Amino acid sequence: MSKLTATATCTAHGAVVEQNGQVVPQPLLAQRVAWLAGLAQELTADLVAARWNPADLDALACGVGPDGRALPAKGWMAVRRMGWGTTPASGVHVCDRVVRCAQEQAARALRLALHRRALVAAIVASWPADPRARTDAEWQALRAVLPDGVTAAQIRNRTRQIAAYLDTYGAFPADLTDLEQPPNVAAQIVLAAADRQLVTLGRAGDRGARLRVRLPLVESPASSRDWAWHVLPIALPPTVPPEAKLCTPTLRVKKSRVRVDLPFQIPIDFAPATGHMTGVGFDWGCNMLLTGVTGRLTGEGRVICDGRPLTYDASGVSAKLHRLRGEREQLAAKHRHQGKLLAGMTVADPRFAALAAAYEGIGVEHERVCARIRHLNHALAWSAARWAVDQALAAGATVIYLEDLATLEARGRRGRANVRLSGQVRGQIVEAIRHLAAKSAIAVVTVPARGTSKYCPRCGDGTSVLTHCPAPDRLAEKGWTWAYCQGCGLSCDRDWAAAERIVARGLLGQHATRTHRATGARTIRTVVEGNVARARRARRPTRAARRARRTRIDLHPRPAARDRSKNRPTPKRPTRTANNPADTSVNASAADTNSADDAMTSSRVPDRRTVPAPFPARSGQCPAGHAPKAGRREPYRTGHVRNSHHRTGFHHAKATPVLARAEHGSSRSQATPVRVA
Repeated sequence: MSKLTATATCTAHGAVVEQNGQVVPQPLLAQRVAWLAGLAQELTADLVAARWNPADLDALACGVGPDGRALPAKGWMAVRRMGWGTTPASGVHVCDRVVRCAQEQAARALRLALHRRALVAAIVASWPADPRARTDAEWQALRAVLPDGVTAAQIRNRTRQIAAYLDTYGAFPADLTDLEQPPNVAAQIVLAAADRQLVTLGRAGDRGARLRVRLPLVESPASSRDWAWHVLPIALPPTVPPEAKLCTPTLRVKKSRVRVDLPFQIPIDFAPATGHMTGVGFDWGCNMLLTGVTGRLTGEGRVICDGRPLTYDASGVSAKLHRLRGEREQLAAKHRHQGKLLAGMTVADPRFAALAAAYEGIGVEHERVCARIRHLNHALAWSAARWAVDQALAAGATVIYLEDLATLEARGRRGRANVRLSGQVRGQIVEAIRHLAAKSAIAVVTVPARGTSKYCPRCGDGTSVLTHCPAPDRLAEKGWTWAYCQGCGLSCDRDWAAAERIVARGLLGQHATRTHRATGARTIRTVVEGNVARARRARRPTRAARRARRTRIDLHPRPAARDRSKNRPTPKRPTRTANNPADTSVNASAADTNSADDAMTSSRVPDRRTVPAPFPARSGQCPAGHAPKAGRREPYRTGHVRNSHHRTGFHHAKATPVLARAEHGSSRSQATPVRVA
């Protein structure tokens, strides 16, 4: 057993002053929480600005205090051991626990800056001849000095930032402090660094909690009498199970509402890193956002797939995100232009008032568009992750294999919708898949992405290069959608072939799985190649076919040849019209015959049966989209799949339905690996 930590965002709609029982409404509670968050924000900003220099960052990066002892993991303790103090403004009384919370937030900001500092130093040390196109040798030199967990998108963004600095000043930045200003500090209070002198938290039933915190009664408290204990009742969302352990939250104010970011821990089963026999591999494709296959490792060391691709198409959502990003850039350019105009005006100018109002309005609209993009990216990431985990559960897989984002770069035609979209949400999808898979004891492992779309999964030797073309009937043209192998004759979707190579690399190379000590992320860096076969289950003969075999009667006899001699006039077919209701008896008999034929069931038994997707537990993450209303039948709880996007949460995102399949390659299904061209 292990623990999984998650965060639930709750809302405090009111409070009660513990001393006199005064009821504090939501607007007044939001004001008092904003005062507390503002005090902590000022202390944090002062501490970060005072230590934003190379000497202090070096002292923090070495991990050893002035006394020679190692710095503790808790941020506020490390700051105090370093001797970095901060004091509130003159005449303002702030208890030591509030200062501790500010020091914790400042330590987190500075430690995050250390990661960016190491990334910038590695890029500057291995600066390529052409920053826009590195060679293989330059990539290897850069990877050798990079810190762990750096993605290709981060490398690209930092390279552009350094190139802009180089064009402006004609020299490389000496340190991160030359490249960036001190980071902005959010207006929030991190209560995790406090103790019972500032906050207490307890359960109030299965669906509620009771938060007790000291809040200021005025904006600038002068003494301890300006502070009072407030009791905040909190309603817990369904994602927090009754057996979860609640942790100290973080308070912030958003749109005049008090948001309580409540961490909680739940016990989960341990997912082993090796010993997997069935897994699901997903490819970050050019045609689809996610394309996956189910693979099974046999006793002979072969990987067999079931021949059914799993696709998640987010082209509609990508088009909307592309439009919103264009609108955001347009508003940002207009906002910058109006800011330059305001800088050259005085208040006495008659145009100043109207331009200032327009400047503020465009800023608000820009923030609104940015919030829409963030919300849509978050919802899409959780929807795709929920779908991927559902497919793994339905297939009986114990591991999910993904491409390593640290070795992946989105290429292809710029007009591709999924190429534009994947760079925005891939990291969120990976984190969401790891969170949801951990609840079901499913391991998530990343494999090297290099060469997954280039070589043939059937040949399996890593030398048969695939030919990419627009369609299977246009093999001579160059394209991206379709893949064709001249060696074995494989012809399938490009992303489908890449997904088969991903699941083969994972199952065959699972002995080389490494777990990161700090984050727990699992990855495979050794590439193990092997061919992939597709297994089709042999259909069982129907009852009529078995009866025909016993009686030796042809199940579908050929009709007798009719006499083609023209010895009589051609009879007219009976028709039913509104003006001619004649031949009702003939039409009625024909209708009865048709209805009887429709009522008959097919003699062919399907080899797959649609089943409902696993219903998420009360403690699981709900899929993106609107929750079903009370009394309405939920589509994914029934046995009938209404449409292809019944679990995506989006009207413009289409995905393969979740189907339960029998184990391919088993004795019951009598499957035989066959090559499918």
